[in-house]
Amino acid sequence: MSYRAPVAEMRFLIDAVLGGGRLAETARFAEATPETVEAVLSGAARLAEEVMAPLRRAGDLEPARLENGVVRCTPGFPDAYRAIAEGGWIGLTADPEQGGSGLPTLLLTCVNEMMAGANLALSLAPLLTQGAIEALQAHGDADLRAIYLPKLVSGAWTGTMNLTEPQAGSDVGAIRTRAEPDGAGRYAITGQKIFISWGDHDMAENICHMVLARLPDAAPGTRGISLFLVPKFLPDAGGGPGRANSLRAASLEHKMGLHGSPTCVMHYEGATGWLVGGAHRGMAAMFTMMNNARLGVGVEGLGSADAALQAALAYARDRVQGRGPDGAATSILGHADVRRMLATMGALTATARAICLDCALSTDMAAATGEAGWAARAAFLTPIAKAFGTDAGCEVSSLAMQVVGGMGYIEETGIAQFYRDVRVTAIYEGTNGIQAMDLVGRKLADGGAAARALIGEIAATAEAAGERGLRLGAAAGQLSEATAWMLAAAGDERFAGAVPYLRAFALTLGGHYLLKAAEAAGGGGQRAALADFHLRHMLSEVEGLAARACAGAATLRALDFEA
Repeated sequence: MSYRAPVAEMRFLIDAVLGGGRLAETARFAEATPETVEAVLSGAARLAEEVMAPLRRAGDLEPARLENGVVRCTPGFPDAYRAIAEGGWIGLTADPEQGGSGLPTLLLTCVNEMMAGANLALSLAPLLTQGAIEALQAHGDADLRAIYLPKLVSGAWTGTMNLTEPQAGSDVGAIRTRAEPDGAGRYAITGQKIFISWGDHDMAENICHMVLARLPDAAPGTRGISLFLVPKFLPDAGGGPGRANSLRAASLEHKMGLHGSPTCVMHYEGATGWLVGGAHRGMAAMFTMMNNARLGVGVEGLGSADAALQAALAYARDRVQGRGPDGAATSILGHADVRRMLATMGALTATARAICLDCALSTDMAAATGEAGWAARAAFLTPIAKAFGTDAGCEVSSLAMQVVGGMGYIEETGIAQFYRDVRVTAIYEGTNGIQAMDLVGRKLADGGAAARALIGEIAATAEAAGERGLRLGAAAGQLSEATAWMLAAAGDERFAGAVPYLRAFALTLGGHYLLKAAEAAGGGGQRAALADFHLRHMLSEVEGLAARACAGAATLRALDFEA
């Protein structure tokens, strides 16, 4: 099943809709010229299409396996990973002093979408390493940065995130893993972590685990958590991987999907680690990594959506079945309901891509300018990017199976893999419900300033479009009213409507982006057709979603689930 990277769509969105050219006007990202952008995107497209995509099905059929204490990856994965590392793709945004390219997160987000669309299971390894790089750059001391960053940036070593324990999933404050100081600046880490993606493998020479643990004097809850770097092999005097550390992958999880990505149960048995970010400050350091990962996971959903859309459209073009409105034999693309599904898939995918790239651009502009408005914008868009991106991945993958029909349910066609692989993205890195609670909680704690600024942008787009923008203007008004309700409501009342509020915001943003794209393309053609579909069909959900967002918690609390 072939995959084609949507480079032209990315370029149009960056240049004509989001104003990504502003980045090259800043001192920090002056090298992000149109020529550099084109070179990066075209190079990543070749990697995704020619190296990663051909291994997608192999990862499903020949999963990673644990043999004699060592994880063996899907055949072909180690060579593909080396191509990713040698191409410099892992360190695209990293500090040039550590071997990185220092390019914007906007470009990395495009690259990560291509990788996820081509081969979601394999793409997790570089994504996790990028998060470890971010955490070390921001919070590691000089010695740790000197030893580990060049190896991680080059891809010679990979990184992981170790948060979850059997009794501590979303409640991170319940972790029990212990860290005992040895008096020489090192710590002995003991405990068990579960759901550790790429916790062990044979693709790189070392694996650097970022592990949350408690010091002996730790306070209860999240205030008492510290972050430690715990390598699989302890670096020797020359900086290479030396003797094995006291940790192991005890088992691999048997999962619904993502079979090519080994998900490990990790045991730490007095393993040597180093503190990252200061004692009892682990959550601050981990959130640096998690914020990177939340956008990255939203992009996993986006990439999966685009790949599933491509597969379903190719099938719909070729599958002759029934007769069209003119009475002639037709492919299923000639049937109105199939077109409805494909249009829905296209609108959801385009919306998710625009939200993710806007979030990345806002992050870059905040870093380049230091302006608080950009930082607030990026923070507000992050939970929307994660939740809506992954919801779109699940919804579009499910619709792809519906388009393909009975053959989509047959494993040999490979369609079912899209849904099985992407489904977990709505769960890990903070469930989508938690993302929505974050949106109506922390992200509205500024009195709604960031939300109102975005709604103002949407309203301006609607007004500039005249009659075509009327539905978008109405949705912006409904969203504004829901935001005012949220700001006046107590926590439980807000949380009861958090998920519909997030989706309402995302769909309204989608109308904003798609209408801007249509106007930038001259107001006609296929961009206008997709915008009109979204404005007429998808935005019709916003009124109901806004009403649900403001319904409060009383009806939920009245239900007795014990009965």
